[in-house]
Parts: sequence; C-alpha cells; structure tokens
Amino acid sequence: MTGIRKEFPGVLALDGVGFRLFPGEVHALMGENGAGKSTLIKVLTGVYGVDAGTITLAGTAVSFGGPGEAQQAGISTVYQEVNLCPNLSVAENVCLGREPRRFGRIQWGPMRRRAEELLARLDVHVDVSAELSTCSIAVQQLVAIARALDVDARVLVLDEPTSSLDAGEVEQLLKVVRSLREQGLAILFVSHFIDQVFAVADRMTVLRNGKLIGEYRTADITPVELVTKMIGKELQVLEDLEDSGPTRAEVADAPVFLSAADLGRKGGVEPFSLDVHAGEVVGLAGLLGSGRTELARLLFGADHADSGSIRVDGETTNLRTPRAGLDHRIAFCSENRKTEGLVEELTVRENIVLALQASRGWARPLSRRRQDEIAGKYIKALDIRPANPEALVGNLSGGNQQKVLLARWLITEPRLLILDEPTRGIDIGAKTEIQRLVTQLSAEGMAVLFISAELDEVLRLSHRVVVLRDRKVVAQRENQGLTADDVMATMAEGAVS
Repeated sequence: MTGIRKEFPGVLALDGVGFRLFPGEVHALMGENGAGKSTLIKVLTGVYGVDAGTITLAGTAVSFGGPGEAQQAGISTVYQEVNLCPNLSVAENVCLGREPRRFGRIQWGPMRRRAEELLARLDVHVDVSAELSTCSIAVQQLVAIARALDVDARVLVLDEPTSSLDAGEVEQLLKVVRSLREQGLAILFVSHFIDQVFAVADRMTVLRNGKLIGEYRTADITPVELVTKMIGKELQVLEDLEDSGPTRAEVADAPVFLSAADLGRKGGVEPFSLDVHAGEVVGLAGLLGSGRTELARLLFGADHADSGSIRVDGETTNLRTPRAGLDHRIAFCSENRKTEGLVEELTVRENIVLALQASRGWARPLSRRRQDEIAGKYIKALDIRPANPEALVGNLSGGNQQKVLLARWLITEPRLLILDEPTRGIDIGAKTEIQRLVTQLSAEGMAVLFISAELDEVLRLSHRVVVLRDRKVVAQRENQGLTADDVMATMAEGAVS
C-alpha cells in the first residue's frame, strides 16, 4: 500500500500512509485508537475506496469494490467481534455461503469433512456438528480463522484476535498464528497487547493521527520505544496510581455503600456475600466464564437474584431492573459496548445524555442547550476524539467509544460504578487515562467494581480483589503485597480465604 489517503467529512483518517506485507511473516499494525489502523484495514479489504494511493498484491495493482472482491483475491479478515452464527453448527459456520452442494442440496458429509480438515490445520479438534454456541470463545475465534482460510487466503488480517481470551487461550491462538506463518501466509496482526506483539510479530508499522511514523523490525525496537512512537510522547509511569487514591485503611473506615448477603442466581453465580465501601475499588478476577459479569449484573439489577438480599446505605432494597440500579445511583458499563452499550446510529451527544435522560423520564426532556453543555464538558474532560458531539458514535475508534460510554454513566453521578472490561481492545494511552480516572473517582469517594482479564491491571487499581472460579466466589483478598501469581494460584486451586 503506497501513499494511501482517506478522508471523511471533517476528518483526514489516512494521510499518505505506506504499508508492506511479505509472505511468511507476521506484521503488527500499531497505534492508538484513532490512529487509522481500522481505516487502513478497511481500505485494504475493500470496505472503503481510497482518495489517493495504490494497493499492489503480488506485484499487480488492485482495486477492490467490496470485501467480497478482496476475499476472492485471497485477503481474509477476522474481526475483534466474532461475526459468526452461534445457532448453527461449527461446520456450517466454517463453510457458510460456500457449502458443497449437489443438485442444489447441501452435501452435509463433505461439508463436515472440509470443516474438520480446515480446523485440523489449526490443530483444533472439536465436534464440527456441535452448535457453535456450545464452544468457548477461543474455539469460536479459531473457527472464524478457519472460515477465513477456506477461501485460499494469501493474506490473513487478524483484528484484535485475543481481546476476549484468557492467558491459556491466547497462547493457543499465537501458536496457530506461528504455524500459519510457517505455511507461508502473510499475516497482519492488530493488537493492543504489546507483549503479544513482541512474542509473535516479525515487523511492525506504527501509525499516529493517520500518518505513518515508521516501519521497524521487532528485534530492533523496545516496548518503551514503541509506546513512545505510538503516542508521540513519553508515557508516564503508572506506579504513581497506587499513591493517588485513598489507602486501604481509609477505605476500610469509610461507610459501606452496598452490601450483598448470600446473593445468587441459578445458572449465573452461586450465592456470595460482599461489602463495597465508599471510595473503594473492588477488583473481580477470574477466568472467562468464572461468573465475573454475572455477579456484576446482579448488583446492578440487569439480572435479578433468586436468593439472598442487597442493602444500599443500610436499607434492604430490591434491585430487579436496571432502572432500580439507576435509582440507587449504581451505574454499569458493560463489556459489550456495541450490543449492550452504545447506539451506533446516534451521535456522540445523544449517546452521552442517554442514561441521564432515562433517569429523568421522557416527560422531562433535556434541552438541546443542556445536552450540548454536558457533551462538550465530557468530550473535553475525557479527550474524546474527534471532539465533535454530532459525529456518529459508530464511526469512532474503540477507545473513544469506550470514553463515550464512560461519559454517559459519569453524568448520572453514580455512587457505585461497575466497569466490566473497560480497557479491553483499546490502546495503551486510552487505557492509562481510564485507569487514572478510576483512581480519581475513588479519591472523590465513588465506589468502583472493576473487572479485567489483565491481572496486573486489577492489582494496580484495586484495594481488594474478589476471585471467582466456576461461577463461585472462592476468595476475597486484601491487596497488600498481593501478586498476580497469588491470584492465579487461587483461581486454579479455588481455595477460599
């Protein structure tokens, strides 16, 4: 790709960007949210046309009118959000749209055999006749890769493929990526996990604000140098976060805002008891499927418990709906920002004021002037880019979408903010800003329930860590001298302490 330029109304997304990808290599595309990575991928795969520049594939200039033409040319993409059909079988998902047919009828045997062969290429051995929804997220991600390979792919684009996986599943997927590289595939790897990039990438290209910063061999650059090139300045060290919020002793002396006693839901999470103090950050740690999100949804009222009770400010209350949670000044920022958070067809302003308007009721609409004031304040405070309240939120990068979702809940002035994977799939700069915000809110007396698959992040921010395993709270540990190894051992052993 040479001299690629792409402009949207009011936004120059790519400005003269160049990019090279060779057979048999893993090439990482790096940059903050909004740097132009997604736009470059969409230009490569025919989602967007180019305003200037050329794309050359195997020495021949090409121009794709859509993703279908890019696939026919051998360019396949696996996106962060797995776009598969959970109600269909594994084999049907692998071969969807390309099912072997005879006299117009699907040949089920050959289709299953083809799916098995493609998955075996990835060292995945599952029952291909099983419904996809019964498979783990990791297997679903590998099914998506197998589907991408079914078109005789020469170029495989992996957009945040590990963002929903735990450590063991990440290693399995990286092993697959290395195997495909050895088979001669050209792999474009997009990830915000810098350690994974250094573990698997041969070279990397860095973008910033739609411009090419440089192309580097992984062996010739350090993680600190990479981050500096991505954000354009030295990244402040995060250790000072531990000293900027209230201490554990101060939090322990603060009043209890919410208290759950033997709270549980069949099929969700086994009965647990938990006190959350004002100004306390409680981290939830556990593998995928351990019950972290299910616990959080009970405390917000998105799901209702079938056992136990909740007290808010010392009074027993009934949290059976999200509206009840809002009424008690509890906010829940879901990990599924696209399906449970944002309304992509609405503007940044409309998304930000949504929860506040809901809490007021539709009979008391916010004036347009007030909406503009609120949106402008939080766009500036959270550094949402572009700083245009009328931009469609669906056109924003993942990190900026996450900031919009945070702004929505912060304007309701919650006393308990539940954050479920708030930094998943966003760049290190935006991640640092959100971590600092959590510490600041804690210092101002807001209680925070913080869920993250990254144990270092949980330990950095939390006063106390609640460990879950197999949908059961197995430990509550004070975060004093606690290490990631300690937490992982508890997750593995399930020992209550």
